[in-house]
Amino acid sequence: MAVEHPTQHPVTESAGSPSGDQTRIHDIGYRGYDGPRLGRSYARLSLYSQSLRGAYGLGRSAKSKVLPMLLFAVMCVPAAIMVAVAVTTKAHELPVPYSRYAIIMQAVISLYVASQAPQSVSRDLRFKTVPLYFSRPIETADYVLAKFAALASALFVLTGGPLLVLYVGALLAKMGVAHQSEKFGQGVVAVALLSLLFAGIGLVIASVTPRRGFGIAAVIAVMTISYGAVSTLQAIADSQGNSGAVPWIGLFSPVTLIDGIQSALLGGASSFPSGVGPSTGEGFVYLIVVLGLIAACYGLLLRRYKKVSL
Repeated sequence: MAVEHPTQHPVTESAGSPSGDQTRIHDIGYRGYDGPRLGRSYARLSLYSQSLRGAYGLGRSAKSKVLPMLLFAVMCVPAAIMVAVAVTTKAHELPVPYSRYAIIMQAVISLYVASQAPQSVSRDLRFKTVPLYFSRPIETADYVLAKFAALASALFVLTGGPLLVLYVGALLAKMGVAHQSEKFGQGVVAVALLSLLFAGIGLVIASVTPRRGFGIAAVIAVMTISYGAVSTLQAIADSQGNSGAVPWIGLFSPVTLIDGIQSALLGGASSFPSGVGPSTGEGFVYLIVVLGLIAACYGLLLRRYKKVSL
């Protein structure tokens, strides 16, 4: 309730001005917050939701929506064309296996990671808003988990959307439901691993610099150079008759890691030279390496943001 206190010092009246005894100080007091306190879980969920929406430009300017939506369309259009061809020709199989589709479109996926990973974390570093997050009931692990999960979810939407288009198209073409469902499930597993791995690598690189442009360039360089170098070395090894080294060279690129897993464990075709993909045993090595890299990326992000929050 407002309490009015008259001023203790007289005010000299002048022509056209109110008298001094009309001056008042309104003491409205201080009121604490009496509403519900939702805690860390709500804050973590809110940060996840906001970061996921931001990965597709939702809630931001129209210009921010152009690139992610365009890349999503680029991912889905080839799948729609394949479905149209399969329905028209009454084919019994899709031209591209579900688990291999993301490998073929890896350039588009890498570009999406390069554009959205810096957007997710670099702005917080550049504008020094990270300590503000930790002034609330949220800890470093909550921030890292929310950002990691949001980008991985955005990537899963990007890579899983075309698979859904292929699956629906296969059912419309009256292909075997059980067979297509099995292959679709294998494809979902492949893109889930890819989403986690690419999100972790992209966020680790982007968290190093507050400059978004540098982060974009660094992510593109790591993804493209590693894939190009590994593919070249695999081709050289295969041309020299050392095909046994081809699967092991594939351990040094994110794209070939996922390719090895989907060909060895998920029934997909390999893009390795001469189609010589890893064996089942080597596929489990690939899986262990991928899971280890995901855990390592999460640990590096935790260490990075613990330093920032100090």
